[in-house]
Amino acid sequence: MAGGQPARVPSVAELGAAVDGGPTVLRIALGARLRLLREAAGVTPKDAGYAIRASHAKISRLELGRVGSKQRDIADLLTLYGVHDEDARRAFLDLARQANTPGWWHRYSDAMPSWFELYVGLEQAATLIRAHEVQFVPGLVQTADFARALISTWSPDLPEEEVERRVDLRLRRQTVLTRPEPLRLWAVVDEAALHRPVGGRQVLRAQLAHLAELLDLPNVTVQVLDDRSVGHAAANGPFNILRFAAPDLPDVVYLEQLTSALYLDKRADVDRYALTMNRLVVEADTPERTQDILAGILRSL
Repeated sequence: MAGGQPARVPSVAELGAAVDGGPTVLRIALGARLRLLREAAGVTPKDAGYAIRASHAKISRLELGRVGSKQRDIADLLTLYGVHDEDARRAFLDLARQANTPGWWHRYSDAMPSWFELYVGLEQAATLIRAHEVQFVPGLVQTADFARALISTWSPDLPEEEVERRVDLRLRRQTVLTRPEPLRLWAVVDEAALHRPVGGRQVLRAQLAHLAELLDLPNVTVQVLDDRSVGHAAANGPFNILRFAAPDLPDVVYLEQLTSALYLDKRADVDRYALTMNRLVVEADTPERTQDILAGILRSL
């Protein structure tokens, strides 16, 4: 091999470590392992792309877990990288096959932009999401009426049936909070978001009451950032940090924009947002105060 050192082939057990994480995480796990093999073999992305009749950009997307893969391409790459052990090759191909299995959210592909599908897959696979929300309560804790009003406000020309599809998708996503091994959600929400009358006073009242109920779950923590806090640690806007069970999968920072989204997984970027989140947790009211804050707002409505 070009690098002079044999590539360390992950064991079958290592390859199977992320199997329970869903297809999105499986693609990321597969891509990360393929990148390690390529680098150890001293193969450039351009040469790897040539081997599977594709561009170096396709190799980049494959290694980032952004696209699925063909069995033939994976087999050709393993050969190029010097992986000839049959058990190891079979494990890689099995992982690739499972990574190409559509998740339940693919049935809602007509109800969300393509750049958001990746986030839903990551959200379903995450074990912890740390979030900062500026404008509204986080989507994972929204009521159907609140979500419906919000979607209708954002897209006033959207047909009613499409609005309902998006509401259904949002409610389906929320099952991560009540599944057998639930997602841990820790959110810092700007106080202004709790006063914003999306859908009117009654919808907001029901939303805040629903949020108060969810706080009884041991895996849901919400802190409120006083609206008098100016120039706080996350003045540039909302973000989510997602963490996964597989130890070799990096945290991912999600930044949503009007017509696209950014997914950051470089260590320096993630560390910066993690530090910002830590500062927000310190600046915000304690979790124990949240119920009292919600009760106070409800009394004023």
